[in-house]
Amino acid sequence: MSRLMEKYQQQVAPQLMERFKNKNKLSVPRIQKIVVNMGVGKAVDNKKLIEEATKHLALITCQKPLITKAKKAIAGFKLRENQAIGCKVTLRGKRMFEFLDRLISIVIPRIRDFRGLSPNAFDGRGNYTFGLTDQAMFPEISIDMVEFTQGMDVTLVISGNSDEQSRELLKLLGMPFRLE
Repeated sequence: MSRLMEKYQQQVAPQLMERFKNKNKLSVPRIQKIVVNMGVGKAVDNKKLIEEATKHLALITCQKPLITKAKKAIAGFKLRENQAIGCKVTLRGKRMFEFLDRLISIVIPRIRDFRGLSPNAFDGRGNYTFGLTDQAMFPEISIDMVEFTQGMDVTLVISGNSDEQSRELLKLLGMPFRLE
């Protein structure tokens, strides 16, 4: 069992039950899945970039990425329908907790001039999304391997009723939010 999963079950869930007065363990907010998305807009001109992005995303998440394709053609962007323009991975269960643990303890502290994540990036339903500017922040990626820097979006899908419950869950798990 991963370290963060153990922490959630033994410490965080009982604290959330007490704080929000939940009577049932299943009504306590929990992370359902994490979606990591890399949109590679430059792949329109160079198809090797999408291959490199999928390779890096597979190394980061330990799971094979799904290549995302354009839904419709946009002439201004030189984009055709069904053209590969990105990749994504959906993490659940043990892999999800291991990825989140590495993200909180290793990757986020490596961000240069980091002052904390925005506590206002919730979507109104309790889900949290933030962006990373460089894939080389992950220890699995060697800087020598990187031909181009590529950012990614990380979305935490949380089964809470509100943003407040989700924010408290992430704080208790150790997510470094900015003080406002």
